[in-house]
Amino acid sequence: MKDSECIEFLQWALPRMGLRWAGFRKVRRQVCKRISRRMRELDIADLSHYQRVLESDADEWRVLDGFCRITISRFLRDRKVYEQLAENVLPELAARSQDGVLRAWSAGCGGGEEPYSLAFIWRQAVAGDFPGITLQIVATDTDDIGLARAAVARYSASSLKEVPISSHEQAFTRSDGHYVLKPEFRRDIEFRCEDIRRSAPTGPFDLVLCRNLAFTYFDLPTQHQVLARIHDVLAHGGVLVIGAHEQLPGDGPVFNQPELHLPFYWKEIAQ
Repeated sequence: MKDSECIEFLQWALPRMGLRWAGFRKVRRQVCKRISRRMRELDIADLSHYQRVLESDADEWRVLDGFCRITISRFLRDRKVYEQLAENVLPELAARSQDGVLRAWSAGCGGGEEPYSLAFIWRQAVAGDFPGITLQIVATDTDDIGLARAAVARYSASSLKEVPISSHEQAFTRSDGHYVLKPEFRRDIEFRCEDIRRSAPTGPFDLVLCRNLAFTYFDLPTQHQVLARIHDVLAHGGVLVIGAHEQLPGDGPVFNQPELHLPFYWKEIAQ
């Protein structure tokens, strides 16, 4: 399959799934490889034939949608974001907790690196100052394979390259050249198979992480739907965290962004 052919195909197919070409431009080869593999499985010679299959088979659209899940993740990805969470955001949210529970939602959790990173910084840097507070995390994704990986919590060294070496032994055990997250960092995390384009877990949440997903890969109408869904389940005074290079769509729910260079958005506190 030629790159130009795949580009033309993706520009046709992505909008039909609520996705946008601009988000896939740099990562298209990952998707194109998956499509090529699928075409070989179906004994299809060219993309025009595969397009006809899609037009006649709704189930194949779900297969293609799965190919468009971009899996680029590691622990503490975008270190400055986690530093800000540990130093300012989590302590402020914990100080305001009324019932001893801090609730977080990791949307598009992939193989679990993001919710586990959140649990890691909470336990290592914040929990000691708030002994009466428990952090509970709901982590959702549409990828069964990624969720199964998250449940095992077994990672290669490349997934830990942002984690300080001094913390490796504290948080992980070694197993056949891999790193397995210790049980104490896996408590109070619930993984669910759920598509943020269609539903959200029941809130309210004090913190929602939706990074490098909706506001990169989804088209504008879907972004608006997702943002409204997040706003509905976010507690007053809660925080939405998006990707470091993302921005929220305009004409949506109102958030405060105290520091314009950081991807943290605060929902107004109820009066």
